[in-house]
Amino acid sequence: MTAAYEDLLQGWVGRALGEPRAAQDPVNVPMIRQWVEALGLRSPVHLDRAMARATGRTDVVAPASMIQAFVMRGYAGTMRRAQETGPFEQLTALLDEGGYTSVVATDSDFEFVRELVPGDEVACEEVVESISPEKSTGLGEGRFVTTRKTYRDGAGTVVATQLWRTFRFRPREVEPPRALRPRPAVNLDNQFWFDAAREHRLLIQCCADCQVLRHPPGPGCAACGSFSSDVVVATGRATLYSWTVAQHPRHPAFDYPLVIGLVELEEGTRLVANLDPAGRDLEIGMDLRMTWLDVDPELSLPVFGPATPMTEGED
Repeated sequence: MTAAYEDLLQGWVGRALGEPRAAQDPVNVPMIRQWVEALGLRSPVHLDRAMARATGRTDVVAPASMIQAFVMRGYAGTMRRAQETGPFEQLTALLDEGGYTSVVATDSDFEFVRELVPGDEVACEEVVESISPEKSTGLGEGRFVTTRKTYRDGAGTVVATQLWRTFRFRPREVEPPRALRPRPAVNLDNQFWFDAAREHRLLIQCCADCQVLRHPPGPGCAACGSFSSDVVVATGRATLYSWTVAQHPRHPAFDYPLVIGLVELEEGTRLVANLDPAGRDLEIGMDLRMTWLDVDPELSLPVFGPATPMTEGED
């Protein structure tokens, strides 16, 4: 930031952010009751006059932190404020000019002078206490803006003060987390296959009676009708039976172009899987080898790419 911009910002220190803002209503029991019930406060001095007087008070008292609620603008007032061009809006515009377009509250430090009782009319004046140099945080680069709010009753007597600090910052550009791949339709017949895949084991279901392999998994053998099944572990060697390239429609969980192949495993069954051509041309009948893609902690899938020459001793 330039020195001129810094001077403009620091020129706001000590300035009031508008005229004192008066509460829309005097302190009253119905509002106290709503606050007490919303926060689950248990002290009887807020709603029971007899108990309040037994403690030396003249009447029920509002919860101390409620003082801020009395001077809030409400929805209609907030909408009107969006059209205003007063000191608060001017300071906000200056911070926006520096790129500090986001805001988060960081501190609220109250000092209470006396309790509020029904009938009190409260007003609040807000003065800029300090504007920090630019700080770097996890949210982004920004400035801590501290104001002092002074709350007075109808006679002008101070009833509370509040140091209110917000962080006005230039948000960091954060890459959104990648979308999850669509979940497979897992059922009792194929659960074993996906469980094994998470362990990087490619299984093929086979008939326990006639030993015929089958994929996708199913409840019974099409060859002999048996409902008894077993599995064999595939070697991961295969040949390319067919393939295609998907371009549209695009899903944010996938990289494009998306190469999808029908591969014939060395054991004889076929499997649909992603292909990793690794920059080499694909040809029907070419030899493939399997690797594993850990999509997320819950899903691992086989991926096939052109086979490389086997090293000595490799199965």
